[in-house]
Amino acid sequence: MYFGVLLSPCYGRVESIPIKNSARIYEWEPLFTIRREDGSYEMVQTSLSGKIESIEVQEGDDVIPGMVLAYVKEDLFVTGSD
Repeated sequence: MYFGVLLSPCYGRVESIPIKNSARIYEWEPLFTIRREDGSYEMVQTSLSGKIESIEVQEGDDVIPGMVLAYVKEDLFVTGSD
Protein backbone atom coordinates (compact mmCIF):
# COMPACT_ATOMS: atom_id res chain seq x y z
CA MET A 1 0.00 0.00 0.00
CA TYR A 2 1.39 3.39 -1.00
CA PHE A 3 0.05 6.79 -0.05
CA GLY A 4 0.52 9.80 -2.27
CA VAL A 5 0.28 13.37 -1.06
CA LEU A 6 -1.37 16.20 -2.97
CA LEU A 7 0.31 19.53 -2.21
CA SER A 8 -0.67 23.12 -2.86
CA PRO A 9 1.41 24.59 -5.69
CA CYS A 10 0.85 28.22 -4.68
CA TYR A 11 -0.37 30.81 -2.18
CA GLY A 12 -4.11 31.37 -2.34
CA ARG A 13 -7.54 30.27 -1.18
CA VAL A 14 -9.31 26.99 -1.93
CA GLU A 15 -12.24 27.88 -4.20
CA SER A 16 -13.65 24.43 -4.95
CA ILE A 17 -13.11 20.77 -4.14
CA PRO A 18 -15.07 18.63 -6.63
CA ILE A 19 -13.89 15.39 -4.95
CA LYS A 20 -15.04 13.80 -1.71
CA ASN A 21 -13.38 11.59 0.91
CA SER A 22 -13.17 7.96 -0.25
CA ALA A 23 -13.72 9.05 -3.87
CA ARG A 24 -11.90 7.26 -6.66
CA ILE A 25 -9.67 9.60 -8.65
CA TYR A 26 -7.93 9.23 -11.99
CA GLU A 27 -4.81 10.76 -13.51
CA TRP A 28 -5.17 14.42 -14.53
CA GLU A 29 -8.65 14.75 -13.02
CA PRO A 30 -9.30 18.25 -11.55
CA LEU A 31 -9.13 17.85 -7.76
CA PHE A 32 -8.88 21.36 -6.31
CA THR A 33 -9.24 24.90 -7.62
CA ILE A 34 -7.16 27.52 -5.84
CA ARG A 35 -7.61 31.25 -6.36
CA ARG A 36 -4.15 32.78 -6.31
CA GLU A 37 -3.41 36.05 -4.53
CA ASP A 38 -3.36 37.84 -7.93
CA GLY A 39 -6.92 36.62 -8.67
CA SER A 40 -5.96 33.96 -11.21
CA TYR A 41 -6.98 30.33 -10.75
CA GLU A 42 -4.77 27.29 -10.33
CA MET A 43 -6.28 23.87 -11.09
CA VAL A 44 -4.66 21.14 -8.99
CA GLN A 45 -4.36 17.80 -10.77
CA THR A 46 -2.14 14.79 -10.18
CA SER A 47 -0.36 12.11 -12.16
CA LEU A 48 -1.62 9.33 -9.90
CA SER A 49 -4.84 7.41 -9.59
CA GLY A 50 -6.36 5.78 -6.54
CA LYS A 51 -8.72 6.47 -3.66
CA ILE A 52 -8.89 9.64 -1.56
CA GLU A 53 -7.98 8.71 2.01
CA SER A 54 -8.45 12.18 3.49
CA ILE A 55 -8.97 15.76 2.38
CA GLU A 56 -7.00 18.11 4.62
CA VAL A 57 -8.52 21.46 3.55
CA GLN A 58 -11.98 22.92 3.06
CA GLU A 59 -13.35 25.45 0.60
CA GLY A 60 -12.35 28.91 1.80
CA ASP A 61 -9.13 27.77 3.49
CA ASP A 62 -5.97 29.75 2.80
CA VAL A 63 -3.09 27.65 1.49
CA ILE A 64 0.64 28.06 0.96
CA PRO A 65 3.04 26.23 -1.36
CA GLY A 66 3.74 22.71 -0.10
CA MET A 67 0.70 22.57 2.18
CA VAL A 68 -0.99 19.13 2.17
CA LEU A 69 -4.35 19.21 0.39
CA ALA A 70 -5.14 15.48 0.46
CA TYR A 71 -3.75 11.99 0.90
CA VAL A 72 -4.36 9.36 -1.77
CA LYS A 73 -4.06 5.56 -1.53
CA GLU A 74 -2.46 4.93 -4.91
CA ASP A 75 -3.20 2.13 -7.35
CA LEU A 76 -0.01 0.24 -8.06
CA PHE A 77 -0.56 -1.27 -11.48
CA VAL A 78 2.49 -2.27 -13.47
CA THR A 79 2.29 -1.01 -17.02
CA GLY A 80 4.59 -1.40 -19.98
CA SER A 81 7.53 -3.79 -20.13
CA ASP A 82 11.25 -3.78 -19.50
